Amino acid sequence: MGIEITGWGKCLPPTILKNEDFETFLDTSNEWIVSRTGVKERRISHVPMTELATVAAKHALASADKTAEEMDAIIVATCTPEYTIPSSASRVQENIGNTSAASFDINSACTGFVYGLTTAYGLISSNVMNRILLIGAEKVSYFLDWTQRDTAVLFGDAAGAVVIENVDGDSKLHASKLGCDPAQGKALMLKNFGSNMKLNNLSIEEETNFFGLTFDGQEVFKHAVRTMAKLAKEALEEANLTMEDIELCIPHQANARILQATARRCDLPLEKVFINLDKYGNTSAASIPVALTEALEQNKIKQNSKILFLAFGAGLTSAAAIIDWGSRIQSIKKSRATLPACSKTGLELINQA
Repeated sequence: MGIEITGWGKCLPPTILKNEDFETFLDTSNEWIVSRTGVKERRISHVPMTELATVAAKHALASADKTAEEMDAIIVATCTPEYTIPSSASRVQENIGNTSAASFDINSACTGFVYGLTTAYGLISSNVMNRILLIGAEKVSYFLDWTQRDTAVLFGDAAGAVVIENVDGDSKLHASKLGCDPAQGKALMLKNFGSNMKLNNLSIEEETNFFGLTFDGQEVFKHAVRTMAKLAKEALEEANLTMEDIELCIPHQANARILQATARRCDLPLEKVFINLDKYGNTSAASIPVALTEALEQNKIKQNSKILFLAFGAGLTSAAAIIDWGSRIQSIKKSRATLPACSKTGLELINQA
């Protein structure tokens, strides 16, 4: 028995917020943002996160030619859930029409998809389950303080999904390295979200930045480059592979400088790194499945190739995983699932947030 990703899909909100839009209310410019982050535009969602996740899920199921009822589990990787109870996965489960699968969320922020991928492969390889729908979905825009330049320009909303199942053959997860440095947790944190949430007697500063988002860009940068390169080398060693064996690296899309520095540090040719950061910004747990879907759409993934996933995120978490790709690189079917139309501009959406 082998294990493969057999279906894939994405959901991108239709409304675009461009760098030039920030020039109307922040002390910044398109040149400043692009030079420091690589981001040119991002998507802002007009619908709840689980609607993004549901559309991506329907595309992944159609791609694999599977029904929702054939899934043994629905896993949603997200750090921006609509509810603490019930899980976002259970809401997606209801939306797609599955009535009996296990459903649960994973919150390891931007590494969530790779954590979820490792979990799914483990459940299938141990014969606990046969088919799993894994979704990475985020509505980060809801939590942003749009007056804070360093974070406002970085993030966007999106969802991506994959179907993972057992197949005839020997495809597998070659290696997975997951980690977290909790001492650096405050480098990226939402302080006012969860059971610690403060609702009354807020200061003016707390009212402006209600969720208390903290972001230490330099610390995150150093951690990301150091740990992703380290885990990539450890995963290759465990799998008895070299970087030459990797056909494509799909990293978490956070910052162009981070991706370039990581590639240099682990001797990975930049042409082997798939990057779509310029179009969507940092979409947290959604970034890798969206990038994976676009890599397939652009014929960047070859049959029976080895794919390296790299990620880092709040926590500060980190992840590296190497999988075999299967023989199929085209979707079997297409879904017509889409989001409702939005008449508002990006600026209008963030002004109403």
